[in-house]
Amino acid sequence: MDTLSHLEEEAIYIIREVAGQFEKPVLLFSGGKDSIVLLHLCQKAFLPAKIPFPLLHIDTGHNFPETIALRDELVKKYSVKLHVGNVQDSIDQGKVVEEKGKYASRNILQTTTLLETIEELKFDACMGGARRDEEKARAKERIFSVRDDFGQWNEKLQRPELFDILNGQIHTGENIRVFPISNWTELDVWEYIRHEQLEIPSIYFSHRRKVFLRDGQLMPCSDFIMHDTDAAFEESVRFRTVGDMSCTAAVPSEAVDLDTVIDEIRGSSISERGARMDDKRSEGAMEERKKVGYF
Repeated sequence: MDTLSHLEEEAIYIIREVAGQFEKPVLLFSGGKDSIVLLHLCQKAFLPAKIPFPLLHIDTGHNFPETIALRDELVKKYSVKLHVGNVQDSIDQGKVVEEKGKYASRNILQTTTLLETIEELKFDACMGGARRDEEKARAKERIFSVRDDFGQWNEKLQRPELFDILNGQIHTGENIRVFPISNWTELDVWEYIRHEQLEIPSIYFSHRRKVFLRDGQLMPCSDFIMHDTDAAFEESVRFRTVGDMSCTAAVPSEAVDLDTVIDEIRGSSISERGARMDDKRSEGAMEERKKVGYF
């Protein structure tokens, strides 16, 4: 527990700094394992008081039902307010155009919905469960990462964070993205979930599911993903990340509990985002999305 205790203490320090330095923070919550860990850390940071800020979920409309169901359960369990920004509303209002074709996804569309929701609700600090080990663009982020008044990120304007001093001073219109578990690894997250006995969506564990092959990846079957030429078959799979169904592939697995999942991760040579189709659009896909406001 030495490593986990250190990581927990660091994350709680960051969360308390956010509450102390900003007027209207929010926790970006997807219902995935990282945001569930972060929600639990927020509770620990303020016990016996309640968490002093709301949650924000940007709903693409193509989420896994298991994730949405658990999200709603956790909102009640932790007694927090939940704001939901709907990508469908942005589509209906003509602010974004739905993609067409084989690789169509709403994942990138959620950036517009996120930025508009942040502006509408006047959030000045948005915490999220991103980690540096996920993807090389994530590794360029500081703990406090400034976004300009257009919601955009410039990696060349990152502030130094010497001796854990976190500078939250921003100009009017700017906001800060905050990453309290930035220094955690995927394995750290799973071991913490096991130690704290946290509930996570069932799709993180092996289950039988109808899937189809696309570019060597096992994609979940659904009306908004499949095309006439896609052939469905049943496979024992689980998901290492939980995002929009249209860009989140499954991996073959027989890991049915936390112990076997952790053993499987220890032996894996592929990163958890290796099953994210949106990261494969180009070499710098994640960085391109982040520059225009993606979390």
